Amino acid sequence: MTEKEKCANGLLYNANYDKQLIDERISAKDLCHQYNQLKNSDSEGRDVLLKKLLGKTGQNICIEPSFWCDYGYNIEAGENFYANHNLVILDCAKVVFGSNVFIGPNCSFYTASHPLNVKQRNEDLETAHPIKIGDNVWFGGNVVVLPGISVGNNTVIGAGSVVTKDIPDNVVAVGNPCRIVKNIDQ
Repeated sequence: MTEKEKCANGLLYNANYDKQLIDERISAKDLCHQYNQLKNSDSEGRDVLLKKLLGKTGQNICIEPSFWCDYGYNIEAGENFYANHNLVILDCAKVVFGSNVFIGPNCSFYTASHPLNVKQRNEDLETAHPIKIGDNVWFGGNVVVLPGISVGNNTVIGAGSVVTKDIPDNVVAVGNPCRIVKNIDQ
């Protein structure tokens, strides 16, 4: 089994010495760099690069520079996706955003996880767990979403939160660790 196949199956894998994964990351980061250098007025060029980089997008997508990801092809964004400046998505596994998702500045979505076992960690092993974000979700600034997390529809994640557990539909959740503070009546 290749390192990429191990990753896709949620197994320990080594991304640091696998030529295929290294080449894919370099390609994605080159596209991110190119994207981040475009003028804000070049909306057509930005759209072309995002559609080339990301696995799947809706028609209406905007990611303000700077934007960085590991592979790009593992990211899916629905209609009306907006991310403010300094978005980081470590997409070793799938990261799927629904429609009408709004992300504040300086937010990060991490699918990569490293072993607690020091021997495995020092061997550069890691695992990857997908992130799924529902429709109509708003993330305040400086939010971090950890591996394997799902966030439900119509939910608000408050600024500065670290999302360590799944968050259901129709709630406001805040804090570190992120916890539900209010239900939202629809």
